[in-house]
Amino acid sequence: MSDDPTHVREFFGARAADWDSRFPDDGPAYAAAVGELGLRPGDAVLDAGCGTGRALPPLRAAVGPSGTVLGADLTPEMIERAVDAGRGGEAGGRLLLADVGRLPVRDGALDAVFGAGLISHLADPVADLRELARVVRPGGRLALFHPIGRAALAARHGRRITPDDLRAEPRLRPLLAEAGWRLVSYVDEDARYLALAVRED
Repeated sequence: MSDDPTHVREFFGARAADWDSRFPDDGPAYAAAVGELGLRPGDAVLDAGCGTGRALPPLRAAVGPSGTVLGADLTPEMIERAVDAGRGGEAGGRLLLADVGRLPVRDGALDAVFGAGLISHLADPVADLRELARVVRPGGRLALFHPIGRAALAARHGRRITPDDLRAEPRLRPLLAEAGWRLVSYVDEDARYLALAVRED
């Protein structure tokens, strides 16, 4: 299920130009998921694997002008689309061309991480989730989100859910624990997938 960075970059690079037009109705789902992350004005948050930056405006709204929003993605074309869509800077956040497995962020600098469609594209899920834990303060939060659930996503691609799916709760809970996170909420419905975790001390 995991992917090497070169494959991820090629896959998303080829799809960046029309990515937003393929999923035009996802905005409210992103905003609702951000709302469940429990962000407060002044918080610092990372959108890990931000793609075209669809989560950046609701993240910016949640942390306010005194907060910090970073968007990191390893695909240059996705970052370019985020800029073109006006989702960087004051409207969204600072955009970083970076691998979430090696973030240019100091230890404990963030209050939360948001990751949409992220986990199945991590080269080394435990190491990469541990890197996300490194940059978040103890007690900080992680949201792993997708605008549709696992079954609906598999059906969209003409597949069935398999037992090795990292997003399944029995696999995700120990994976997160090994990386320094405690799963506190898990929803997998046709219209939404959202796993919330807390950074352990």
